[in-house]
Amino acid sequence: MGRTRSNVTTLAGTLAGTLAVATALALTGCSGATVDPATSATPTASGSALEGSITVYAAASLTTTFTELADEFEKAHPGTTVELTFAGSSDLVTQITEGAPADVFASADEENMATLTDAGLVDPSAPEDFATNVLTIAVPSSNPAGVTDFADLAKPDVKTVICAAQVPCGAATATVEKATGVTISPVSEESSVTDVLGKVTSGEADAGLVYVTDVEAAGDSVQGIDFPEADQAVNTYPIAPVADTANPAVAEAFVAFVTGEVGQGVLQDAGFGAP
Repeated sequence: MGRTRSNVTTLAGTLAGTLAVATALALTGCSGATVDPATSATPTASGSALEGSITVYAAASLTTTFTELADEFEKAHPGTTVELTFAGSSDLVTQITEGAPADVFASADEENMATLTDAGLVDPSAPEDFATNVLTIAVPSSNPAGVTDFADLAKPDVKTVICAAQVPCGAATATVEKATGVTISPVSEESSVTDVLGKVTSGEADAGLVYVTDVEAAGDSVQGIDFPEADQAVNTYPIAPVADTANPAVAEAFVAFVTGEVGQGVLQDAGFGAP
């Protein structure tokens, strides 16, 4: 909903309006024509409010922030509804490619967004970078395996969980492994970063490679161990409307909301870096 303009009228404006009306009436009387209010060119005060629903497909690492942003967007635009679907970015791309009714896609990396632009499912000029993220090591709050750095994750007695290679957090893990020469033999590879975190919080794993924002959102259930090598794999997050969205106005408005002041504030409070 747009900001309501204040209803202030100056004396000069009032006199000018009165003279204009008198002139119009005089002209009407001379011509014999009538003015139909329904065909007046004067714009309505209500403007064009956003209405309708959209479905946003977003990377799993955006679950907390996008849930908050969707609520804030609906408050700002009462005629709208934002439905959210979260999963690994590569899984979301597969679903959209197969015809899932997404209106907006927010990826945890640029590669998965490129898959959709290459397929013509997102306009190549549409994606906007809105955040960055880096990996950290999540361990149970008691840190039973005594993990202190990235190299510890390769120890045979440390049960480590990582993301699958096709998922952005998995690709970032592979980049760090290559940069450090450390090779991890995980007990499992998960399809989303939230699944990795779940293995750690449940005690099924001694450690998991997740994003710093996931540890931030998890609270006291885990602790994060930052490592300098994480800077070798900074993930950039792009967002864009899907080309065949049924509600382009709302889709574009949501993208603008995420990349705007409110969205950036929420993301930075959650630990995301600037784009």
